[in-house]
Amino acid sequence: MKICALTMVYRDYWALSHWYAHHGTQIGPEHLFVVAHGADPRIQDICPRASIITIPRDGFENFDRNRAALLNGIHAGLSQVYDWVIRTDADELVCFDPVYFSSIHQVIESIDDNPVLTALGFDLVEMSEDPELTGAPVLSERRNIAFSGHYSKAIASRRAIDFLLHGVRVAPRRLESFPFVMPRGLYLAHLKYANRSALDEANAIRMEVGGMDAPGVPGAGWKDADADAAQFQESFQAKKWIEWERAEQEAYDALSIKPARIERSSVVKTRALKMPFRTELPARFGAQG
Repeated sequence: MKICALTMVYRDYWALSHWYAHHGTQIGPEHLFVVAHGADPRIQDICPRASIITIPRDGFENFDRNRAALLNGIHAGLSQVYDWVIRTDADELVCFDPVYFSSIHQVIESIDDNPVLTALGFDLVEMSEDPELTGAPVLSERRNIAFSGHYSKAIASRRAIDFLLHGVRVAPRRLESFPFVMPRGLYLAHLKYANRSALDEANAIRMEVGGMDAPGVPGAGWKDADADAAQFQESFQAKKWIEWERAEQEAYDALSIKPARIERSSVVKTRALKMPFRTELPARFGAQG
């Protein structure tokens, strides 16, 4: 089975370094494809064996729509060469519980002939008592998490299909019947809040773009990125802590069923439910990420 992974990035060097190391270990670095939003030789330095596709960084009108169209086109092309294409943001890692799986290949093999794979998502969060990051696998140095319906996303497909709104766009006639598959033990780790210094640097870029006077630039989450991050931290700290086994079970039970099937965009996706609790990753995850 041939698997590749695709992402797009601008300067998010810390997250990209973990994306490259993590997915390179899973499927081989030569099967990684990075779209660089603007020429940046440092990306090749961070991802020496990946294929780097550089596009101009000029104009941010309809940013999200144009970005999705670009990546969907590259995704479709890669689907002509690979059996499966993994697609995430540069600050997202596809990981699995070794209790259930030994490799991403085994995860994919477990879903039979289903065309799309969705992962249970969580935010990985730096706490005040956490030690400084050393460059080791991030899931060994950051373990506080909160499960998220928003980040429980479609992360891979076996054929060309448009990814949209954290789900997939399907033919209108298939909207109600299209399969939704979230294997137990497959996760998407969102690293945005796992490194506060990297978050500050990324937020400065988000606020610059979000503050541009152009139609279709990213919304308030970018324009007011610092305030958004502070609100997230406050909300995370207020969540009740419960043990992993209970937290994972409750999140999986809530998010692995009854997907949203959005008629106006013909999209199938996980419901964006918020979990009222936080927990810690078991130590066995530490070899990943």
